[in-house]
Amino acid sequence: MPLSNSQKKYLRGLTHDIDPVVMVADKGLSENVMAEIEQALDHHELIKIKLRGEREQRKDWIEDIGKTCKAELVHQIGQVACYYRRHPKKPKIALPR
Repeated sequence: MPLSNSQKKYLRGLTHDIDPVVMVADKGLSENVMAEIEQALDHHELIKIKLRGEREQRKDWIEDIGKTCKAELVHQIGQVACYYRRHPKKPKIALPR
């Protein structure tokens, strides 16, 4: 489900108050890191991830996380990316139409 511009704007506002829950560093997107991202998305729906790497590497990681976790990229600023994935049974965040 792609997010509309108004939904992304709403979610961007919510990301200001949250801290990064996962950090991707030298070892990249290992199975453990991907499992942590999956778990964080299941628990929080909206997460912030710190990506420590070169620009091209961060770009690849952002795409891989979105595809693998089936999460929508809300926005990315520098070394921080925010993702949203609605919980299938118990959604916590009510998105505007």
